[in-house]
Amino acid sequence: MTISRSLDQADIAALRSTVRGAVHRPTDPGYPIDGFNVAVSRRPWAVVDVLDADDVAAVVAFAGDAGMTVAVHSTGHGGTQIDGHSIVVRTGLLDVCNVDPEKRVARIGAGVRWQTVLDAAAPHGLAPLCGSSTTVGVAGFLSGGGIGPLVRTVGASSDHARSITVVTGDGEIIIATPELNPELFWGLRGGKATLGIITEVTVDLLPVPEIYGGALYFDGSEADRIVRAWRDWALALPRVANTSLALLRLPEMPGVPPMLAGRLTVAVRYAGIGDLADHAEILAPMRAVTTPLLDAVGPMPYAAIGAIHADPVDPMPTHEGAALLHDLPDDAIDALLDATGPTSGSALTVVEMRLLGGAFADEPTVRSALCHRDAALTLTTIGVLAPPIAEAVIGDSGRTIDGMAPWSTGGRLPNFAASSDPAVNATCYDDDTRSWLAALADQHDRRGVLRVGQVMRA
Repeated sequence: MTISRSLDQADIAALRSTVRGAVHRPTDPGYPIDGFNVAVSRRPWAVVDVLDADDVAAVVAFAGDAGMTVAVHSTGHGGTQIDGHSIVVRTGLLDVCNVDPEKRVARIGAGVRWQTVLDAAAPHGLAPLCGSSTTVGVAGFLSGGGIGPLVRTVGASSDHARSITVVTGDGEIIIATPELNPELFWGLRGGKATLGIITEVTVDLLPVPEIYGGALYFDGSEADRIVRAWRDWALALPRVANTSLALLRLPEMPGVPPMLAGRLTVAVRYAGIGDLADHAEILAPMRAVTTPLLDAVGPMPYAAIGAIHADPVDPMPTHEGAALLHDLPDDAIDALLDATGPTSGSALTVVEMRLLGGAFADEPTVRSALCHRDAALTLTTIGVLAPPIAEAVIGDSGRTIDGMAPWSTGGRLPNFAASSDPAVNATCYDDDTRSWLAALADQHDRRGVLRVGQVMRA
């Protein structure tokens, strides 16, 4: 039976009868979707707290019959707008996290955040390849490729996935590995939600109990000197060393060290593995540029890796911009500091560049849909959309990204480009990858159930 597009109370009863998890309509107390970016509007027709892959498949089948779409929600870090034509699958109850220390793998549900995996792996001296924020969901991070603090040393985090369980738009539950359904395994790593809703992943864990990491914070009045020194130093780093630089305008609030609050500062982040004694010598040139306001770099447990970037953990209304850079010559630094430096009056909270290259640029053992591996750096802008600076944040972000256009590759990385705009999503891929993702999506989602949010479709 085909359900009418004009859905009524009988239809919600039908949905509730097909899933074990709770189903919430807008008037129900369980309906509101807590997402990290509260500026994103999420007002779906219903929210389903799924209990397993069978629940996800049932929701997908229901939506297909109703002519609706299905979006997925975990933490909302990469959230896009959702309206009343969609049902949201909320994955928080898919919370399995099993570490096998002998095989050095972890089996992880789609509702699990990285810190949970870090805490489970740490007693065994093992390291999951998380991102800079450990409160991000594992599945969403890996579906976008995954650029972590050790990316130059170990490559993209999704290169270390062993298997992925997914529910396709046709409602099939499929396990994908390099040998089993390899075309899906290729596209699920980098293709975001294009090919299905991930319910579980198995990933490699590396024997890295400790790293040399943290951040040096400098006075923003010396930004010109520090950024140029960082550029020269960073581009000569060995693969065991990883770094990013951020221009920060942190507010005076709990959790922000007083010497960093209410002013422009420059953070030089660092993460290295191997002989930890070597990293003090590698970092020495940056320590010698000028006296830091705060030196918070040294040996640390891998499980504390989130302290390097110290990303916020509380939801807030944010606006982000992103680009990939092929180079950072002197005139590019001039343009960046004109837009965001000490005399710019910029309303942006964070302007960050992450160094790529190294293992990230290598051809992976098992290819994936993650593109643009030849980029030299990522550029990200983040601002808080709060009165009275909300309009200024959007304008300053656009001016910063546009001002760096001469040194941009024209591409973006999926996890830095949360958008439902097809034109934006297209920039995350090269021509061949776009075509293959779209073709696979049409093959596995014949009714277009997953044509919503950050997906690549023809």
